[in-house]
Amino acid sequence: MFTLKATNQFKKDAKKIIKRASKNFDLIERFLEELKVGGAIGLEKKYLPHKLTGNYKGNWEAHIKPDLLIIWFEITEENEIILIRLGTHSDLF
Repeated sequence: MFTLKATNQFKKDAKKIIKRASKNFDLIERFLEELKVGGAIGLEKKYLPHKLTGNYKGNWEAHIKPDLLIIWFEITEENEIILIRLGTHSDLF
């Protein structure tokens, strides 16, 4: 089981996403529960989890919905996940 820690930017992103469509909150919550239990390896394939390159090199990304992404950094030795960003493609890239 992993411990989730959110950056201030992630918290701001989450508020913005929930204002746009509150129905996304349930999807985000379910995803975070899955992430907490198994990390990137334990996620269902439907989320398309993969490592990033470029500015976010070393971080993980997954698609909660086709245009709702989450970016996180996983420290497996400490069982910790740092939630970095949440948003659409245009928000993040």
